[in-house]
Amino acid sequence: MLVVTRKKGEKVLIGDDIVVTVIDVRRDGVRVGVDAPRGIRIQRLEVVEALAAANAEAAGHADESTGAALAQLLGARSSAPTDSDSAAS
Repeated sequence: MLVVTRKKGEKVLIGDDIVVTVIDVRRDGVRVGVDAPRGIRIQRLEVVEALAAANAEAAGHADESTGAALAQLLGARSSAPTDSDSAAS
């Protein structure tokens, strides 16, 4: 990890096309601006971690009754007559 000291308005260049600018320095934090090409995703780590945790929790809530209900629904759909079945009659 590179650690640099920057003042308000100063910039850090990452690669050839990502510029990080110090926007404001406050007692409780630093505001930075990131200028990058459209194809590069810029996300806050805490948001990514919260989303991953929520997805893992949601996946853990799938139980056998959900699977049985889905199987029953799919079974009911597959036994329903289709257009080709009624044309053959």
